[in-house]
Amino acid sequence: MSDYQPPFHINDKAITLLAEISEQVGRITVLQEGNINPHLRRENRIRTIHSSLAIEHNSLSLEQVTAILNGKRVLGKPNEIKEVQNAYDAYELMLTLNPSSIEDLLKAHKAMMNGLVKESGRFRSGGVGIFDGEVLIHMAPPARFVPEHIHNLFTWYQQAKLHPLIKSAIFHYEFEFIHPFADGNGRMGRMWHSLLLGQWKEMFLWLPIEELIQSRQKEYYAALGIADKKADCAEFVELMLEIIRDSLNDLALSQSNTDQVSDQDTDQVSDQDKAPIQRLLSVLGDKELSATEIMERLGLSHRPTFRKNYLTPALEKKLIERTIPDKPNSKNQKYRKC
Repeated sequence: MSDYQPPFHINDKAITLLAEISEQVGRITVLQEGNINPHLRRENRIRTIHSSLAIEHNSLSLEQVTAILNGKRVLGKPNEIKEVQNAYDAYELMLTLNPSSIEDLLKAHKAMMNGLVKESGRFRSGGVGIFDGEVLIHMAPPARFVPEHIHNLFTWYQQAKLHPLIKSAIFHYEFEFIHPFADGNGRMGRMWHSLLLGQWKEMFLWLPIEELIQSRQKEYYAALGIADKKADCAEFVELMLEIIRDSLNDLALSQSNTDQVSDQDTDQVSDQDKAPIQRLLSVLGDKELSATEIMERLGLSHRPTFRKNYLTPALEKKLIERTIPDKPNSKNQKYRKC
């Protein structure tokens, strides 16, 4: 048994979240026979790539990322377009990667950062830190200790008796603490977290956890900082469990909505827009709801994403309408199906 022990103390909140997630996983597994339809898989993968890169300040929109991955020309910074293409290549490797293999970690990093950094596919040779904007949150250990730290972390994960939901979140925190690469640590940490969960349940390979991390980005960085100060990553683990729970709720809603939206609705909507609008129409039902109420039912907290991907497309397709059409910005504004 490795002597390495990450700083974590489980508490009642984590146990409750663990139970909620396990219940949702069981429900999805039974109702959907563990499968996610191919269209939803691709859409989730695109959302994952867009959100993970947006966290790293890539300015391309979801629509631009989708166009790039569909082989279309997009006006944008060459390095940002390269980031999208690389991320897609890296995520396409997921089904072939062994989450216990450091060699596979380096292979995935090479795909993720190829042509973007000199040390792609290799551990860093210099010092790095985690920044939230201009603020230094964490200074990583010296480069000479990185191989040993990563070896200890991988060994600990294989030997630890904790539930995969708990220990994968701890792994995520410890990976970011070590910061093993010159660049791409956030992308790789989030991807490897999904890979570890996918080893437990395959549905996690297609779950866009990064989208909710992006919507709670300030909390994400704050939890990393608090874990460093307290020498206990419990708050970070709790945040990741909340995000996983909410992502599963969104997945369950997305899949159930596939059969609930009428042909009249879906025929008017492109494949790219279909799933978000289906979710919106489902939670709206026969009610009149405010934007805040709709977001709460969708499990969303990032208003710009909600407007861009859900509300505006549904309004443009005339699937929903405002209750006060002559005052679109009214504080009493609500929405209903047309």
